[in-house]
Amino acid sequence: MLRGEDPKMAYLLQPLKTGKLLLHNRLVMPPMATAKSSPDGKVSAELLDYYSEKSNGNYISLVIIEHSFIEQVGKASNQQLSAADDKMVDGLRKLAKVIQANGSKTIMQLNHAGSAASEEVTGFTPVGPSPVQHPRMGNVPRELTSQEISQVVHAFHNAARRTKEAGFDGVEIHSAHGYLLNQFFSPLTNKRSDTFGGNVLNRIRIHLKVIEAVRAAVGEDFPVFLRLGASDFMDGGTKIEDSQIAAQEFAKAGVDVLDISGGLSGYNVPGLSGQGYFAPLTEAIKKVVSIPVILTGGITEVKAAEKLLEEEKADLIGVGRAILKDSKWAEQAIMSLS
Repeated sequence: MLRGEDPKMAYLLQPLKTGKLLLHNRLVMPPMATAKSSPDGKVSAELLDYYSEKSNGNYISLVIIEHSFIEQVGKASNQQLSAADDKMVDGLRKLAKVIQANGSKTIMQLNHAGSAASEEVTGFTPVGPSPVQHPRMGNVPRELTSQEISQVVHAFHNAARRTKEAGFDGVEIHSAHGYLLNQFFSPLTNKRSDTFGGNVLNRIRIHLKVIEAVRAAVGEDFPVFLRLGASDFMDGGTKIEDSQIAAQEFAKAGVDVLDISGGLSGYNVPGLSGQGYFAPLTEAIKKVVSIPVILTGGITEVKAAEKLLEEEKADLIGVGRAILKDSKWAEQAIMSLS
């Protein structure tokens, strides 16, 4: 069992068929955008083949699906996967079954791009917490009203409901990489003067509402993850101390796992390199919560992954680019440790 002794996590991370070392049931394939969905966001045959290949052989304990948009105005890119309509459920069910048939569990990641969206993709003016230029994308959004924030929360609720109806093993709320919830969290992009802006607790008010709405949609026994951009790595941006406060509130609100990454900086941060370069962030988060924490970032070597677990830098290890490059990476990694 992992920290927290949560039966939901025991179910998700039951031992695989190989080995007895730490990595064998703590290897996560993190979400990576493929642009393999149909133009309308439906699951395509190409997408099914991709996830079937990556999860083949039961060497990855947990597969987190690429970020899926919850409403059209929050669509990040062309051919992004959709969880925005009930018509998507049948295709999503096929996707979940393909991965589960290979022996892995699978989590659906839900996202709203906010000011990282573009009118060319969505057909709408981008929205955000404040009319502040996105530091990487350059878009200046229209500020969301309180009523529109409630609509965003409701969209997360419905997308989570669809996720469970489709047969996934859990759901992840995306608040990293400069997308909408991350924009609310960061003082660089959230300049609001109402209850959704100001101090850290106000800036995560929307997160807590989303967590509550998602939990109401899926019930108490369904795992809820949250991907947290724990540092913007920018002057005046979110710092790890902010994220420690936020992490504690998210755990209290019912989040089962925190998936740690970069904030407005994205997942590739200038000056950060090496195996598990977000480890200082996960270490700091682990000090203040008892729920499991996922570490990703530059992990390409199996011995490095095992060492990060042994040193308790994190509870689970996400390997993305290595698996994207080589579908046999997980098999070779696990067998090399057996």
